[in-house]
Amino acid sequence: MTHTDAGAELDPVHPVPIPAARARGLSTAEVAERVARGEVNDVPVRSSRSLAEIVRANVFTRFNAIIGVLWLIMLFVAPVQDSLFGYVIIANTGIGVFQEWRAKKTLDSLAVIGEAKPTVRRDGAAMEVSTSEIVLGELIEIGPGDKVVVDGECVEADGLEIDESLLTGEADPVVKRRGDPVMSGSFVVAGGGAFEATKVGREAYAAQLAEEASRFTLVHSELRTGISTILKYVTWMMIPTAIGLVISQLVVKQHGFKDSVARTVGGIVPMVPEGLVLLTSVAFAIGVIRLGRKQCLVQELPAIEGLARVDTVCLDKTGTLTEGGMDVTELRPLGGADETYVRKVLGALGESDPRPNASLQAIINACPDSGEWRCVESLPFSSARKYSGASFSESDGESSTWLLGAPDVLLGDDDPALAETGRLNEQGLRVLLLARVSGELDDPEVAREASATALVVLEQRLRPDAAETLAYFADQDVHAKVISGDNAVSVGAVAGKLGLTGKVVDARQLPADQEEMAKSLDEGTVFGRVTPQQKRDMVAALQSRGHTVAMTGDGVNDVLALKDADIGVSMGSGSEATRAVAQIVLLNNSFATLPSVVAEGRRVIGNITRVATLFLVKTVYSVLLAVLVVCWRVEYPFLPRHLTLLSTLTIGVPAFFLALAPNKERAKPHFVRRVMRYSIPGGVIAGAATFVTYLIARHHYVGKGSLAAETSAATLTLFLISMWVLAIIARPYTWWRVALVASMGAAFVVVLIVPWLQHFFALKLVGVTMPWIAVGISVVAGVVLEVVWRLVDRRAVV
Repeated sequence: MTHTDAGAELDPVHPVPIPAARARGLSTAEVAERVARGEVNDVPVRSSRSLAEIVRANVFTRFNAIIGVLWLIMLFVAPVQDSLFGYVIIANTGIGVFQEWRAKKTLDSLAVIGEAKPTVRRDGAAMEVSTSEIVLGELIEIGPGDKVVVDGECVEADGLEIDESLLTGEADPVVKRRGDPVMSGSFVVAGGGAFEATKVGREAYAAQLAEEASRFTLVHSELRTGISTILKYVTWMMIPTAIGLVISQLVVKQHGFKDSVARTVGGIVPMVPEGLVLLTSVAFAIGVIRLGRKQCLVQELPAIEGLARVDTVCLDKTGTLTEGGMDVTELRPLGGADETYVRKVLGALGESDPRPNASLQAIINACPDSGEWRCVESLPFSSARKYSGASFSESDGESSTWLLGAPDVLLGDDDPALAETGRLNEQGLRVLLLARVSGELDDPEVAREASATALVVLEQRLRPDAAETLAYFADQDVHAKVISGDNAVSVGAVAGKLGLTGKVVDARQLPADQEEMAKSLDEGTVFGRVTPQQKRDMVAALQSRGHTVAMTGDGVNDVLALKDADIGVSMGSGSEATRAVAQIVLLNNSFATLPSVVAEGRRVIGNITRVATLFLVKTVYSVLLAVLVVCWRVEYPFLPRHLTLLSTLTIGVPAFFLALAPNKERAKPHFVRRVMRYSIPGGVIAGAATFVTYLIARHHYVGKGSLAAETSAATLTLFLISMWVLAIIARPYTWWRVALVASMGAAFVVVLIVPWLQHFFALKLVGVTMPWIAVGISVVAGVVLEVVWRLVDRRAVV
């Protein structure tokens, strides 16, 4: 709250005018001097990993090390054909680096666009600068929604209230007066003022907070955690299997040492699902790039995954369903009040607030200030209070105190003005009450004796894309909950105009108990008169019922709920505080971008689940074949070139296309369980059928060249079964999926019929009987695979 006279500003605690030099801020020369001394807030806010970190993360991996050692061995002991897997790894790593670097460039450019620029006072003039340009001793102006970016001391306070809950856990806003410390990372909820920076750079807590909040990250997601878990299991399976394979192949070396080494490596390499991590990174990176083109800044990469899992989205009405601006459509004086006088009051109220919100700005536009009244005391708007106010010395010497806010908060339940307000709210109009009071503004009960003077009717501008976006969520089985601080009936009418129907609830009637609140939230669709703390409690209540909750908002009253939601989505024009805590920022302020984000997340998660099954089927059959070879003490049936060919045609190339294909299915939990449920039986069937073909071929072929013929028959069986797996995973079929599967099959046929490719890949089918036996075994295995996977599907549904 602020008291003013005709001269300098006074503070209730320090009734001394602010020194003029201090109020003007630093001079240009002083700023340059501090920059030269290094007293600048130079901690960079990173939105992505550096290029060196990207290269390091993609090159120095556990499986790259294993493949690299095996590749070096093969370069010395075998023809170049058996070293092809090494070049594939190099290509994969290069693709991973390139795609993540592209994503980094996209994120960095968007981060610059979306970066909030604090207002500083230099040479007596206000100007915007980037956070990194703030120097020690800077005078920084703040208002509702602004984040305190460095530590400092309050110099000016005009009803300044700061929320420090993100730092201290204290829910109530803290009133700040001159001389009080302000903490970086907190944010303004009401009023305005200015503070002097006392700590900048790494000394300020905000630098660490901002860097951590904006970092591009690939961690803390179920998908990546699941893949890491799978890779850990694979490593433990590989070690004993590989040791047994090495020993058995060196003992059973009927065709020379080098050939045995080559077949040993051929058995180990396919156990490594080397492309799985690559495709996950590429899918995420391309998702960032696609969303970036739509002006969507993903501040934490797993947010793409998280939004794909969302089943409930909480929407703030103002700024999300409606545009920020409003228009005064009608002024209704009450109790015989004079409209000309009412307009003077409203004009003076508008002039008393240096940072008007959308409602007050509409009033300022409709009722400009006459300049005849002097503001003596002001009370800024607060989401918790639902009203603002001011005391004036009128032109005739009279004094008056006024409140402007929600009618149902300022008036008693039996006041006749409420009935009129209700009728207007039912039309989707927003109504504010102008009321005269006799008490002091700092009295918490000042509204008790409010005398209704006029109703201010405002029309909100609906976003043209909101109805379509809500329809998308309904179609995708995502429940939309509108949560607003406005009157419940008015919010319900707005939601109804957008096609969102359901129970309308006044949040003041919600139970405090979390379980009971969760039940009410499941039953209701539109909630009005919600306080900032209630928004947070509602998110927690929905989460307690197992819902994955996304929260959208743009105002300071949304910050706590955005922070606690599974996914926080902020508008680019929203307050600095909301952008700081949100994982996704819609820089174009378009609610219609949300379906794109959801679709991108579903594409990534659904497709990675598909291709993970492809990769792990290969891992399972590779381990099983190695175990069977050790138990039967026979030579491993494949050379590395055979499995490189199979992996490329049945996994590598198809997986790349499938990972980037459209996918609208909502992401499901338990990634590891779902993938292993299909890959283990698929791998066992493929491995067992291939080994049966190999054993039959060993009895069928004798003499010189028999091992090559046996390998070719086994390769045919494994290829056909792998193609069957691919054909199942590619469902439901579209023209390009059918073309993809068919082209992979055609490529294998080309290898079998072109002489130089036969020689290059050491593949030549001998005779007619054994190849047809291999085909027959593949068909039986494919039928078994269909039956088993359908049983797994049925059990999963049950």
